[in-house]
Amino acid sequence: MNLVVKKFGGSSLASVEKIEQIADRLVEEQKKGERSLVVLSAMFGYTDSLIKMAHQIYPNYLGPAYDILLSSGEQISVALLSLALEKRAVKNKVLLAHQAGIQTSSFFSKAEIESIDTTKLENLLKEGYLPLVAGFQGITKDNQITTLGRGGSDLTAVALSASLKAEVCKIYTDVTGVFTADPRIYPSAIKIKELGFSEMMEMASLGSKVLQIRCVELASKSKVNIQVLHSSKKEEGTWIINKKETGMEGSVVSAIAHDLNTLVIKLTNTSSEIEFHSKLFSALGRESVFIDMISQSTHKEKSSLSFSIPHTDLTQTLKVLKDFVKEEDISIIDQAVKISVVGVGMAQHCGVAGRFFSALSQVKTQIYLLTTSEIKISAIIPEKNLKETVRVLHKEFFNF
Repeated sequence: MNLVVKKFGGSSLASVEKIEQIADRLVEEQKKGERSLVVLSAMFGYTDSLIKMAHQIYPNYLGPAYDILLSSGEQISVALLSLALEKRAVKNKVLLAHQAGIQTSSFFSKAEIESIDTTKLENLLKEGYLPLVAGFQGITKDNQITTLGRGGSDLTAVALSASLKAEVCKIYTDVTGVFTADPRIYPSAIKIKELGFSEMMEMASLGSKVLQIRCVELASKSKVNIQVLHSSKKEEGTWIINKKETGMEGSVVSAIAHDLNTLVIKLTNTSSEIEFHSKLFSALGRESVFIDMISQSTHKEKSSLSFSIPHTDLTQTLKVLKDFVKEEDISIIDQAVKISVVGVGMAQHCGVAGRFFSALSQVKTQIYLLTTSEIKISAIIPEKNLKETVRVLHKEFFNF
């Protein structure tokens, strides 16, 4: 019997009532003959509350104690679901990451999965148990608890799917699938039936919160098909698969993504020498600052440098910049948003950039930074223009 790995996110676990609903669903699917392994996130809002408390005590600390604290949310989730299943006489077994054989690097708060020993899980499945695995966490070679970064339970589910050669990895969340745009911003957006791994990776990197980018990368490499589904509505959802590129007559753009977690740093009176850039961005890298877009301009021997970062990396960035530029030469644009169009069909069509800028010109928005690839165009614009920009881009590329 083929195995299905099912991951339930925090919104699906927001209350005891919702956990009971998941238990009912698992019982129903088990009666239909489905063999499952379940991965759980922390209950909605729980991890954020732990982060807040940690920062009140020791801001910017990201060591072993931080990961021990954050990993506790998933432990609560698997225990509560196990209670609900026990009440329904379902044979289940709770496993934390070290019990499930998930070994990681020792990079706390953003650990990488190095290996998974599936022996125990395989034995439990053979014995008819329903394994409940705590997502988001792992353990190092020297038995230190680690966490996998925001959205890490997605990565746990895909990694287990790959290791156990599961038929599919089902990600249950609070949306019915992936849409052509965020329905909260543009209610007329429609659900996408299928997306390729490359498209979903771009969307995840550009602000789509449906899936963690690392889990999509691993799914692509390991050939794990993902299905994004609503945790309570029984709809088809969206499939993330190894999709071939669209031909000349296919869709040009698959979706419009946006990311509010972005700001622009502008430096004036900087050096244009490559050595300056090497030292600056190496220093930012050592502080784990994620650099997205970069732009430089030079006029009459004076240079200015702009780059974008997540809001969450501002403190580390300013710490580094004080060693490179004067305070008066630093300006921050924080009311910004990254807006992007994504689609493998863009690689086969000319004129996409012209249509993108034509749409933005209707909004008369300022563009702070810009970047392109074969299958995406992204611009950072003022946050106040987000809704209107999504509307005109959707009309341009989807005709409604």
